[in-house]
Amino acid sequence: MIYLDASYIVKCYLHEAGSVEVLKLVQKSSGRSSALHSRTEFYSAVHRRLREKHLSARDVAAVWKQFENDERSGLWHWLAVTENVVRHACNTFEKLDATIFLRASDALHLACAVENRFSEIYSGDRILLEAAPHFGLKGVSIY
Repeated sequence: MIYLDASYIVKCYLHEAGSVEVLKLVQKSSGRSSALHSRTEFYSAVHRRLREKHLSARDVAAVWKQFENDERSGLWHWLAVTENVVRHACNTFEKLDATIFLRASDALHLACAVENRFSEIYSGDRILLEAAPHFGLKGVSIY
């Protein structure tokens, strides 16, 4: 089982830099997990492509339909963002040096991965990857 953030989930559905490598990773893994809020981040990222006119409304609808079909078939395993996850993220912020940049949603991913006993998190997000060690995680980018 691997933990992916939304940046990698998006690469499974949209052709962009790193998509080929991420698809290979996902296809060879026994399971794919992410925090439940990744679902919203995925929809937001696809909608952004529509807003920026990189995808048509028809293409976006097809991507969302495929995603939901994959979700129903059990391809994605969503992990709850529990009170413990939120507390873990908040406690880590309290300990971070002022020079560390970390977004709230990334902190939730990192805390969720830790709380669910992952040792690695796969992401294409430089900020998340740089913050991973502060949560005791290894941040992995495969491209």
